[in-house]
Amino acid sequence: MSDIKAQIKEFRIGSKIRGLRQQKRLTLQELSELTTLSKPLLSQIENEQVIPPLATLLKVAKGLKVDIHFFFQDESYRQKYMLTRREDVSAVEKVPRSSVGSSARPYVYHSLAQGLRHKHMEPFLVEFEKKEWDDALFFKHEGDEEFVYVTEGELDFHYNTEVLRLRTGDSIYYDSSQPHGWVAVGSDHARAVAVMYTKE
Repeated sequence: MSDIKAQIKEFRIGSKIRGLRQQKRLTLQELSELTTLSKPLLSQIENEQVIPPLATLLKVAKGLKVDIHFFFQDESYRQKYMLTRREDVSAVEKVPRSSVGSSARPYVYHSLAQGLRHKHMEPFLVEFEKKEWDDALFFKHEGDEEFVYVTEGELDFHYNTEVLRLRTGDSIYYDSSQPHGWVAVGSDHARAVAVMYTKE
């Protein structure tokens, strides 16, 4: 087993959410009101029955007053860097598409800096499936910025009322407080590197 595989562990996001909620002495109902997410959904997430898509995880993070980085760091990890080899990406936590909400999110994402502490950015490798656009795929999160670089395939980026076609090698930096969403187009799936930055 390589060094990177030895460093990578399975991060139980639901357990982290439950632990932080209890530490803040919040009930599920109170967290539901803070996040606008349903109590049953939050319960499923905490019990590891559902792994939340990024938009949902961002709502939970803001409700609990932590950065999204909290869910992908390991306080025992003391290195100042995190090297992720391309052959080891499959070892990084892979979050399946979920039917949470009104429409399934057409992507899976892999954290590319999982375990590294005190980050200001959160990088992901995102895999998109070809899907017909649905306005239910719109989401937004206040106070954040994102950068996306397409490494394979083609994506339609829906931003407010605009639709932008991004091809391999294209990139975009945007204010994610505006309604936005992604779907793969063309003949196959698409992949991109996405970096999320949360403003202080």
